[in-house]
Amino acid sequence: MPTLSGIIEKVIYQNRDNGYTVAALETPDGEITVVGLLPLVAEGEQIEVEGEFKLNPKHGQQFEVSSFLSRLPVEETAILRYLSSGIVKGVRAKTAKLLVDAFGPNTLDVIENDPEQLVQIRGISPEKAERISQSMKETVGVKTILLYFQQFGMTPSVAFKIYKQFGLRAYDAVRANPYRICEIPGVSFEKADRMAEQMGFDRTSDFRIKAGIEYILNQNLYNNGHTFIPKAKLVPLAAEFLDTDRDTVTDRIDDMCGVGGELYYLPQIGNTDGVYLRWVYESEKNITNRVLLASRLGNEYEGNFKKDIARIERDLNIEFDEKQKKAVKESCCHQMMILTGGPGTGKTTTLNGIIRILESKGEKVGLATPTGRAAKRITELTGREAKTIHRLLEYTQNGTERCFQRNHGNPVDYDAVIIDECSMVDLWLFDHLLDALPISARLILVGDVNQLPPVGPGSVLKDILNSDCVPAVELTEIFRQARESLIITNAHAVLHGEMPVLNETKNDFFFLRAAHPQAAVDLAVDLAAQRLPAAYGFDPTADIQILSPTRKGTCGTAALNQALRERINPPAYNKRELTFRDIVFREGDKVMQIRNNYDLITEKDDGTLDAGIYNGDLGIIETVIPAQESLIVRFDDKRVTYTNETLEELEPAYAITVHKSQGSEFKAVILTVSEGADVLFTRNLLYTAMTRAKQLLILVGSVARLTYMINNVTADKRYSGLKFMLKALN
Repeated sequence: MPTLSGIIEKVIYQNRDNGYTVAALETPDGEITVVGLLPLVAEGEQIEVEGEFKLNPKHGQQFEVSSFLSRLPVEETAILRYLSSGIVKGVRAKTAKLLVDAFGPNTLDVIENDPEQLVQIRGISPEKAERISQSMKETVGVKTILLYFQQFGMTPSVAFKIYKQFGLRAYDAVRANPYRICEIPGVSFEKADRMAEQMGFDRTSDFRIKAGIEYILNQNLYNNGHTFIPKAKLVPLAAEFLDTDRDTVTDRIDDMCGVGGELYYLPQIGNTDGVYLRWVYESEKNITNRVLLASRLGNEYEGNFKKDIARIERDLNIEFDEKQKKAVKESCCHQMMILTGGPGTGKTTTLNGIIRILESKGEKVGLATPTGRAAKRITELTGREAKTIHRLLEYTQNGTERCFQRNHGNPVDYDAVIIDECSMVDLWLFDHLLDALPISARLILVGDVNQLPPVGPGSVLKDILNSDCVPAVELTEIFRQARESLIITNAHAVLHGEMPVLNETKNDFFFLRAAHPQAAVDLAVDLAAQRLPAAYGFDPTADIQILSPTRKGTCGTAALNQALRERINPPAYNKRELTFRDIVFREGDKVMQIRNNYDLITEKDDGTLDAGIYNGDLGIIETVIPAQESLIVRFDDKRVTYTNETLEELEPAYAITVHKSQGSEFKAVILTVSEGADVLFTRNLLYTAMTRAKQLLILVGSVARLTYMINNVTADKRYSGLKFMLKALN
């Protein structure tokens, strides 16, 4: 690859958190803009970079860095510029000049290795001299660490992640056990394995075998939702993955399951056994103990229920059926209960009744959901403020760690907490929720147990429901008004393994056949961009959402987004663009926040400031500012500014996966039912997608694929021990 050598003339932009830098490099061939991961480089520093020239549509030709070498400046003028840049804490332009005047070309060496001499300079005390020296050592140490890891083929990005994880002890920590880098999100076992081999570690080392076993458990935890793996499955899987014999794997698993070890072995879970990551087992055990405690606490209804429910019916101008009345009454008599049911069965009406009867008894009620969009929806439906669970538990930064401020030592201030869309809550989050709930508080779980399981590990709602430990009310009666909707009746048909009505043409549900995947894409795009807006007056960006079971392939969200944008928001002279990692963001684009970020500042329309944007939030790009490599996105009533370090949290959202749509509702939904991996095309994915539509649902694809989805009920099964733990101890 091409290389450049020169001196940093100017640092145009630098993110100290991730090392991304834009700088002007003075080379023998003139000044060249270099961009990429160049952590802690400063003006006056000499660097050698490897990479390639690329043409940025807004900024012209730039050199994109893939790796770099750095040398501290040696000439007095360069040293002065280097120190004046602020790279060393406690030194600015005035102090830098005094230092260089005093120590000349030896200035940096004196700062790092002989700080006692610095007290010669007026204004530098022994304490300040030590702080300056320490800052210099950290700067040099970080660069040394980055260069050390680059020699093993690590990109600057991965090397910087290693430094962020282990700090200045990264060299010692990783040299002792290179497989520790598997602890870092996004760093694969294969990378660690290559580094270990270059360092001379044997492929049969305990470090390698143990790390491989943990890696398999972690991959299954986060990618497949399994909280454990049966030992009979884990041993051959690990032996093949590590290219070793089964006896070696078995011995290491047994060692790791010892007292205080990384793993935990449960010999009996239903009709199998299980090997857990220890923290996962502890989470399941914590939840089990708390659920069983709640199940043993209860009381008789205080007061006249018939009279109380009649008053609530008058207030809401409704009439509850018997199951709804039972749910409202049970909420007052138990510490924990479940309300479940499909679309059109009156869950929200019942929820409103529960809120009002608890409030009438003087209880302070908190509402929470897993996602921001679900919180907004339940706020609108109940007239009560709902928060995300993370916001409820005050998930914040504490030094370098992120943690929940609300816990058993600082519980939430509610007498009752209601969690809606609970099918989306994973094991880890539910454990923290219970930890922050006062022992005396009620917990009411509301959700549709037939929806997709959570993206994270476990099947909390389903496991608790199937354990029969907690009172549960399932609403099954579809109300008269809901029965008039084919969306709802067809969703229930699918849920029961029946084919939906496909030949109705005067309702809110349509099935349009497509001969092949590309035809399905073309039809879906035409519907969203032209036909539905013309026929129904829908806004193609705000009202219509295309869903797909998959990200990849002809009918995946990646291809759909590209095709949709060219129809809905094509390039124009008055629409500015910004390219970030091969994604072009254009003013007017529909985008989605793809992870929770509690630090992003949001500006509301009334001028007030807040913080936090959540996974699944949908917005529109209002303004692109190419010179600052930033853009502004509107999410409902607030605006958020994204810069280079946060743009990776955005992706196009004209089309999204069904998993990403959980907890959301849209006026019109178009679902592609065509090609893709069979494992993704399941009954509950289809059911989840269908229940996202409020006014109109269109399925585009083949009857054969639709039939396959309805019959595929096995793909989402997970290894989870919570139900069995609850049953065993109940």
